[in-house]
Amino acid sequence: MRWIWDMMASMAELTDRDVLSMRLANLRLSVPGDSPADLVDWFGAMQAQDLASGKWSLGVRIPGSREADIDAALASGEVIRTWPMRGTIHLIHPQNARWMLELTGSRALMGLQKRWDYLGLDRQTVDRAADVLRDALRGGNRLTRGQCLDVLSDAGIDTGPGRSYHLLWHTAQIGVTCIGPNEGKEQTFVLLDDWAPEQRTPDRQEALARTAQMYFQSHGPTTRLDFQGWTGLTATDTKAAIDQADLQRATWDGREVFFVDSERPEPPKALLLPGFDEYMLGYKDRGLFLDPADSDKIVPGGNGMFKATVVERGKVVGTWQRKPLSKKLRVTISAFSPLTKTSREAIEARAGEYASYTGRELDLRFG
Repeated sequence: MRWIWDMMASMAELTDRDVLSMRLANLRLSVPGDSPADLVDWFGAMQAQDLASGKWSLGVRIPGSREADIDAALASGEVIRTWPMRGTIHLIHPQNARWMLELTGSRALMGLQKRWDYLGLDRQTVDRAADVLRDALRGGNRLTRGQCLDVLSDAGIDTGPGRSYHLLWHTAQIGVTCIGPNEGKEQTFVLLDDWAPEQRTPDRQEALARTAQMYFQSHGPTTRLDFQGWTGLTATDTKAAIDQADLQRATWDGREVFFVDSERPEPPKALLLPGFDEYMLGYKDRGLFLDPADSDKIVPGGNGMFKATVVERGKVVGTWQRKPLSKKLRVTISAFSPLTKTSREAIEARAGEYASYTGRELDLRFG
């Protein structure tokens, strides 16, 4: 193992400041993105199980954008939502849908028998549900979640508690459907073939390399374990993906990290990020930007529900909430410790940008 230590000793050593500034640039939080499609293609996938949070993850990275712009990108299929990895909804580029579902999404399909036993499902039932939905959505049809369940019920398929979500998820996970644009507040489903007819077709080794490239160019510098946690790949596939990607290596705090070199601007004075942003969800180790003592304030009780964060020069310093009023948008800031006048002014400017994004006037409160 001596050669590993010799190799690491010869690598560049990054400081915390280096890593923080490079990550913020690569995450497109200090170096803006151009369009929703370009952003999701750069990231590979952006977590978006909460639609409003997912949309603001795009909006915060495109200065001057409006929520209507993001809605238009979803309505046109410029970006789509599906379950490409870890059984969780993400925003992705439509041309990446099938190879990502096959490479990383398919891992969520392993070991389903226990879940099927609990729900009273079997292979025949879930496959039939997929066939029924495929037939109902042919010809460019779009059905709400409720309509999809009605179609399944009419076909004699039980959509009782727990089964409804699983059947809709499974049908998308195997690449039959994806999530379409909302109708009002209700989720819709469309055929993936209709919504994303043009697909990139890398072979498995190319797909592994592409996955590593997208992750580290958008999240680096960071570790192999962070990449494995983000993708859900095996340790063997994780190593193969990194080895085949065009990445730089360095050491940081005694750990080997991988990245695609980037600009290193000063971290933004303030950011208001959504609860499920890649800044929080893209890493298993958040110690660089979040004091472990404050973790429970972001994810109370470790329940997996992330609060929206206030970030000051790359560090998480509080949470924020939004409440639409008749004409205004109330934004309430809950800081972990007292804020300086300069910090409040920077946060107010960001809150104003968010209010403009929603098309409302700002009503800012500091809790």
